[in-house]
Amino acid sequence: MKRSDRTSMEEVCAVPSFFFTLFILIISIDTTITKTHFISDGNTIVSSSGTFELGFFTPGAYSKNRYVGIWYKKISTGTVVWVANRETPIPDKSGVLKIIDPGILVLVNGSNQTIWSTNSSISTQNPVARLLDSGNLVVNDEKNPETEHLLLWQSFDYPGDTFLPGMKVGKNFVTGKEWYLSSWKSEVDPSQGAYTYRLDLRGYPQFVLSKDFTEQYRSGPWNGDGFNGAHLRPSQIYKNGFVFKNDEVYYSYELINSSVVSRLVLIPNGLAERTTWIDRTHSWKQYQTVPQAPCDSFKLCGPYGICNIDTSPVCGCLSDKFVPKDSKNWDITDWSSGCVRMTPLDCHNDGFVNFSGIKMPDTRQSWYNTTMTLEECKEVCLKNCSCTAYTNLDVRGNGSGCLLWFHDLIDLRVSSDNGLYIYIKMASSDLDQQVVYHGKKRTIIIVSLALFSGMLLFALSLAFYVRQKTKKLHLRKEERMDHNSGQLYLNKNQKEDLELPFFDLATIVDSTNNFSINNKIGEGGFGPVYKGILEGGQEIAVKRLSEYSTQGPNEFKNEVICIAKLQHRNLVKLLGCCIQGGEKMLIYEYMPNKSLDYFIFDQTQRTLLDWPKRFQIINGIARGLLYLHQDSRLRIIHRDLKASNVLLDIGMNPKICDFGIAKSFGGNELAGNTKRVVGTYGYMSPEYALGGLFSVKSDTFSFGVLVLEIMSGKRNRGFSYPDHHLNLIGHAWILYKEDRSMELIDESLRDSCDLFEVLRSIHVGLLCVQQHPQDRPNMSTVVLMLGSEGVLPQPKHPGFFTERNLFEVNCSLSKGTINSVNEMTISMLHAR
Repeated sequence: MKRSDRTSMEEVCAVPSFFFTLFILIISIDTTITKTHFISDGNTIVSSSGTFELGFFTPGAYSKNRYVGIWYKKISTGTVVWVANRETPIPDKSGVLKIIDPGILVLVNGSNQTIWSTNSSISTQNPVARLLDSGNLVVNDEKNPETEHLLLWQSFDYPGDTFLPGMKVGKNFVTGKEWYLSSWKSEVDPSQGAYTYRLDLRGYPQFVLSKDFTEQYRSGPWNGDGFNGAHLRPSQIYKNGFVFKNDEVYYSYELINSSVVSRLVLIPNGLAERTTWIDRTHSWKQYQTVPQAPCDSFKLCGPYGICNIDTSPVCGCLSDKFVPKDSKNWDITDWSSGCVRMTPLDCHNDGFVNFSGIKMPDTRQSWYNTTMTLEECKEVCLKNCSCTAYTNLDVRGNGSGCLLWFHDLIDLRVSSDNGLYIYIKMASSDLDQQVVYHGKKRTIIIVSLALFSGMLLFALSLAFYVRQKTKKLHLRKEERMDHNSGQLYLNKNQKEDLELPFFDLATIVDSTNNFSINNKIGEGGFGPVYKGILEGGQEIAVKRLSEYSTQGPNEFKNEVICIAKLQHRNLVKLLGCCIQGGEKMLIYEYMPNKSLDYFIFDQTQRTLLDWPKRFQIINGIARGLLYLHQDSRLRIIHRDLKASNVLLDIGMNPKICDFGIAKSFGGNELAGNTKRVVGTYGYMSPEYALGGLFSVKSDTFSFGVLVLEIMSGKRNRGFSYPDHHLNLIGHAWILYKEDRSMELIDESLRDSCDLFEVLRSIHVGLLCVQQHPQDRPNMSTVVLMLGSEGVLPQPKHPGFFTERNLFEVNCSLSKGTINSVNEMTISMLHAR
């Protein structure tokens, strides 16, 4: 679940704005609480400028629990920023908040039992509680001028999920008080959730986001300008502040323009989001967020591994002087073991290689000195055999201070901070390079000045050039194979990237027994598929382009290029291709359990898929799509995800196949449009079917349909129910609104289903098929929602609610076009 704010009860629970007013009962009476003036449920106090308000509220329309909280008053959503009794709600409206001697705030219920209270080591005879314009609730002495500014207690010392300007996150070493953020348990439950965001002081300070004490993300160390590697950077909206003293260390920020309303919130799904209020739209706009990409995941690539979102796979070794520690697991995207030096350090002749453009490593195994020079820092690191790297503590000006790392360097990724340098200890034989990361690429600058080295480099370069030239000429000959009256050509970049075996026709004919009907295992829009056995005994699946196929050379070439280098356990592996004698064939790994539709839509076979297997399949498909959308070499939109395009291996693990109409993108591209709408009705998203607009959210829609089909054992198209004329999506939506979602599931699952997982999967499916793309979650969020227990957002009206609507759309768009059935891929041309 990804939300940039926890806004009003109207947004969370879809109730009108007056409902919030009804619950909060905004009746401003005063700006203070004294011993003679308290606030009961229904009354509030307001800050002097009217910016913030304190009173009782209920977080949601279906709860009776009452909390004391502070919220924005001037903006219409009433966004709550602090809650007093997070863990102990009052079940009715009997609560009273008052102040008693010697200066303690107390919340009591109708039986005068204390529900929540503050504490204070200082006493006063005239305590008063004020709500300041900063959103801070403070307690001090009302009448004594000498103690007027002496705080007995303040809410800023007890942050919740919201970080306001002027707050602190850090620790006071004298009092032992730590300030940190903790998420709500859900959008309607303000008790402490699983996530915390705190300043980690083990080593040099850095922000760490944790889930149940397991690190999820870290910001990198403070370098004078900001936290290196964090996305919470200085801007025109606010300025950073970092205090590092003997008695306390903390981070805070101030707004540059007082008219701007901005906050940082740790939301229940673990995202720390900075948002700003936009008066024009009366909504919060996301400004910054962490974590925001796979490379933000803590130590994703292991020791000496570096993450680069613009490469595939995203993890690589720090430089060519490092190799994967466990190459077998590394190749299957398990990077946890990281990389190791090719040449070990010997602690006598080591030196340093300068790296820039990377996020600084985890500092919990670090040491620092604020007065040392960079040269002194280097000498200290050289003399300590455990020291692995050093850098300046503060990068401002010419740099100052010393930061040393000990043991392995972890949690590295490419960063936009190209001006920051870290000096990593290397063996003497590896000291002839400087490594600079520039976003998408890594540049290695050779600095050796020896004549012999230069000549050797030239000779090696020449030999490499000749070899590559020869290789390209050979590859060009292989690619120019006969195709009917024409030829198949791949462009220059495709030639360089494609490393796919070519099978000769005789081998394929022999392996399939001359395409015997007994070897035929299926047929799709591309053509028939045959089982084959190679000479060594390897089983293969041969997809043969039919002369009557609706797909042709373009789809064939597209599938070869898209899938050739994709490596993921939930994608079918392309072993090679055959282009010879008018034949075009793709050779895949053989899937003994056929496709998913063979099981879920068959009365007998569906009983073989109990709930654990179906849930495993749903999660596997989600992870496969996530890889295509975010982690593959290019961002790939499948455009034809459906049950027949999900194959099952011997362990019933799903593998997505058929990339003939997939679209690939580079860089940060997320969407495209086309006049040639291709795909399968029943799975196509509204914006794609109607306007040719496709994106990763188009695949999300198809995934949602597939989830509902897996749950029910029914096809979306062709679904019928005696009480209405809706398709499967519409039927699922009606059941959900009536709290009858369990009626959707396949009867064969009744004895094996996990109620929580079943209802959650249906809920996620409905979130994926929402009408508007921006409402649908991306696949990283889907994977998170399927694997977590947090509260999910309420789905909105789905797209393509009924079969009739879609049929009318088809007719209006393309007169005379033959509509495909659910399992057949179609192509449709229309003007835009």
